[in-house]
Amino acid sequence: MCRLFAITSQEPMSPMKAIDAMDVMREGHDGSGVGLFLRDLAGPFEEIKNAPILSGIFSEKGLRRLDTFMMDCGFMTKYKITIKVPKTPPAGVPKRDIYLIRAYEYPEEWEDLPESELHYRLLQTRLTLRQMGEDAGDMIVFSFWPDVIMIKEIGDPMTVARYLNLDRKELWARVIMAQGRQNTNYAINLYACHPFFIQGFASMTNGENTAFIPIRQFLSSRGFPGYIGYQSDSEVFTHILHYLYTHLGLDIEAYKHVITPLQDADIDSHPDKDFLKQLKQSCRQLIIDGPNCVIGCLPDHTLFMAQDRKKLRPGVVGGRPGCFAFSSEICGLDAAIPDRDKSKDFQPMYLDTAIVGPDRQEVKICCQTDPLPHQP
Repeated sequence: MCRLFAITSQEPMSPMKAIDAMDVMREGHDGSGVGLFLRDLAGPFEEIKNAPILSGIFSEKGLRRLDTFMMDCGFMTKYKITIKVPKTPPAGVPKRDIYLIRAYEYPEEWEDLPESELHYRLLQTRLTLRQMGEDAGDMIVFSFWPDVIMIKEIGDPMTVARYLNLDRKELWARVIMAQGRQNTNYAINLYACHPFFIQGFASMTNGENTAFIPIRQFLSSRGFPGYIGYQSDSEVFTHILHYLYTHLGLDIEAYKHVITPLQDADIDSHPDKDFLKQLKQSCRQLIIDGPNCVIGCLPDHTLFMAQDRKKLRPGVVGGRPGCFAFSSEICGLDAAIPDRDKSKDFQPMYLDTAIVGPDRQEVKICCQTDPLPHQP
């Protein structure tokens, strides 16, 4: 199993808050890798919220190729964090040249584009850079999006965090997602490291999705260029979330109705039975097979947690107004928010989705038996 931790706070926090929580859960992951997703950034990124930020790992040659490509496209650097590390990394961590986080000004010809076209071009740019890196083996690109930073590396989470000095003020954020990986199914590959991200949507998963192949085939057939990769069977959870919003026009309350629809008898007694029957039929190839615990983040900074029907992966939500956390284990929650009312901690069951909105004031519980608040 992996271990997951996410936190949302009105006040910016160091990524080490999440790393510390991962460390107390270290018996549940084997130290083979760590992934961080940072959003609602503070520090120097606070004043450039709309600037796209490129996150990745580059060789010296790859950095030169990146600079040439981005200048040819018309991107100009606004701010950057270049993490140059000692020549000898700690045990278990690969030797790298440069960890790069760079915010850009948009090309002049992009300035008046509608949002949908802007988002599409950002996606295409990231995919092009990823392909360039895979062809030459000189760059790994995790994200290219406004107000988002992603950091991934092989090795023990705490060791990696100290090696990269992740406590630096420039990386403080109000939304942090972290995963400590247990390498059970695939070879270690940073593109297989959670969290995953696409056009504002992020998710990470503890579990195994044995329905991966039909889901991948369905998504790949949609004709959307971002539905590629799939070095991990969990990446489909992010893409299903994206598909739910951008293609189906639904909200988070419908997410579980897609990935784990109700049994037919339960649908028959649901107030939205006609819609749910149609949804289940049309999205039947997106039904997952677990066990899986999913934590995700929406473009408006909403965090959520959902379980599949097997409910065999742990997950708990708790906190206080202004700061809530989602954790694989209660000890991770204790490490991050010890001063909460523990009697209000909630462990989502197989029908539940636990949601903390962008106001960060409460945990909302959405049950699949409830009426849907929105239909397209």
